[in-house]
Amino acid sequence: MKSALSVLIADDHPIFRKGLCDVIGEDRALRLAGQAGNGEDALRLVEELRPDIAVFDINMPKLSGLQVARSLGERGSPVKLVLLTMHEDEDLFDEAMEIGVKAYVLKESAVEDLLTAVHAVAAGGSFISAPIAGLLVRRREQAAALRREKPGLELLTPSERRSLRLIAEDRTTKEIAEALDISPRTVETHRQNMSHKLHLSGSHSLLKFAFDHKTHL
Repeated sequence: MKSALSVLIADDHPIFRKGLCDVIGEDRALRLAGQAGNGEDALRLVEELRPDIAVFDINMPKLSGLQVARSLGERGSPVKLVLLTMHEDEDLFDEAMEIGVKAYVLKESAVEDLLTAVHAVAAGGSFISAPIAGLLVRRREQAAALRREKPGLELLTPSERRSLRLIAEDRTTKEIAEALDISPRTVETHRQNMSHKLHLSGSHSLLKFAFDHKTHL
């Protein structure tokens, strides 16, 4: 008989956490390995208990779910992660994807989505709650519209594109140069070339464009 998958639950709201634990307990293919009420305990328990899957709330005391996920990634932990969030936040979602999170579940639909998400990541797949998936569809549509409006985006070199993303983070020329390991003069050249390709004029037009379209760059 195949052994049950072990699952760790971490959320700082006791009643909500109990509800999640109950959901896991109802599935015979899963076993509750443990639970935590803050990020530090979650990180410690993952290392001690070595669960197959860990379910973290993004917003936890001491360490956030994203901080725990990033730390586990840096340590080479094999645990597969499911993140819970109350918000359809694009920046948080992007950060979660960048650090290798495979499942992203809205807390409002966690009871319905949790088991699907856990089994999906256990099988090597991914899962995103429907409202967030809708957000991604809208973002793709907005990105396509931006490319039609500013076809010059397709003319940007990889280095220019990276510079533009850093401009969107309000980085200075010096900070961009250090991040990309290029000279400040090269960054200034990139700024001029990007403004030309995107038909932008004015001292702050490139910065405004980068801020306005940050999620689509």
